[in-house]
Amino acid sequence: MKKLSLYVFLILIFCDTSFSNTLKIVDGDTIVLNGEKIRFSGIDAPELKQTCINNEDQKIFCGKTAKKLLIKKIGNKTLKCTREGKDFYKRTLAECFINGESLSAFLVRNGYAFAYRKYSDKFIKEEEFAKANKFGMWAMKFQYPWDFRKGS
Repeated sequence: MKKLSLYVFLILIFCDTSFSNTLKIVDGDTIVLNGEKIRFSGIDAPELKQTCINNEDQKIFCGKTAKKLLIKKIGNKTLKCTREGKDFYKRTLAECFINGESLSAFLVRNGYAFAYRKYSDKFIKEEEFAKANKFGMWAMKFQYPWDFRKGS
């Protein structure tokens, strides 16, 4: 028994036993954190295949842009998520934060997600700010993600 305890002690001292968080960004409002699929509650971001038209009449993949914005914002920082339940597809609904800042509020305020009024009134002020300042998709011609999905 002493030998086993010594081995465990040595393993704890000399080996890195910390488990790194695995994170995959699926799209602008969905991530997989340590195997758990998390849908950001209260917002709706454009779908990956969704396009917008900018002021020069160029097609922009606004769904991919939302995902890139989220990837850049997260970088290698640690996420903290507050779980709020499950959705129809059994995904965890949560609001996720980096250093106390809501990723959902960040995406909406920058115009690459919308307050999902059908389910929440939480991010309406952020959406009004983005719209008034023509940030992100508000500077383009676009479909709301829920309308885009109906046509898909």
